[in-house]
Amino acid sequence: MNDLFNLKGKVAIVTGAGGLLGKQHCEAIASAGGTPILLDLYLKPAQAAAEMLKEKYGVPARAYEADITRRESLESIRASVLKEFGRIDILINNAANNPKVEAKGDVPWSRLENFPMEQWHADIAVGLTGAFLCSQIFGVVMAEKRSGVILNIASDLAVIAPDQRLYRKDGVTADKQPVKPVTYSVVKTGLVGLTRYLATYWAEAGVRVNAISPGGVEQNQPQEFLDRISQLIPLGRMAKPDEYRGVVLFLVSDASTYLTGQNIIIDGGRSCW
Repeated sequence: MNDLFNLKGKVAIVTGAGGLLGKQHCEAIASAGGTPILLDLYLKPAQAAAEMLKEKYGVPARAYEADITRRESLESIRASVLKEFGRIDILINNAANNPKVEAKGDVPWSRLENFPMEQWHADIAVGLTGAFLCSQIFGVVMAEKRSGVILNIASDLAVIAPDQRLYRKDGVTADKQPVKPVTYSVVKTGLVGLTRYLATYWAEAGVRVNAISPGGVEQNQPQEFLDRISQLIPLGRMAKPDEYRGVVLFLVSDASTYLTGQNIIIDGGRSCW
């Protein structure tokens, strides 16, 4: 069984690797002997994570500053990784904007009728176009060698709508109430569609493609919010940051060789209700 989860010798590209879950995905890979390649728009947190992985697991982790919306940035990284390691085996499309619900000044900008076009384009560019470009540029390497795995990080909001009651504030009129912005749901739903497309497109090339739809992670949110959302989750709480490592390792390893085109929902049971 241990051999099924062994990633020794495998090279894994992870986008948004300096963020909360990105670092967890990288640790899952490193713990199984794989080599994480950490891509992030902000180099410092990615470098810090790479150094931690090298020290803790003894793997040659690397960090790159990357703008995943720019083809030339990704092509340069691909060339560097292939020159040093000679292979790319795994891609985890994790990077995404996570637009906040809070108002900017007096304008309830997150509401659909006020949502700025520049924010729409930015969120789609990072979360969806970036995943497409990474799949195209790194996935073709896997397809050419007829072996590889792509894992798209979607969200529970790819399968259910955001419950806007979670964000309501007392004393605020309905037209000014904060909401979860539309782009997050659109991007995450789009990733599930991209997953199915790529899974069938590259099936004969030996590239498996799956997605996970994780629920929210507890990260110093206000207690009022935690109390509200916990009532919507059968397990009665949000996820801990490290609780998705197991499913990530399963999906990128040989433990899941007959699984492709699927979206695994890990939300504490929230979507059951």
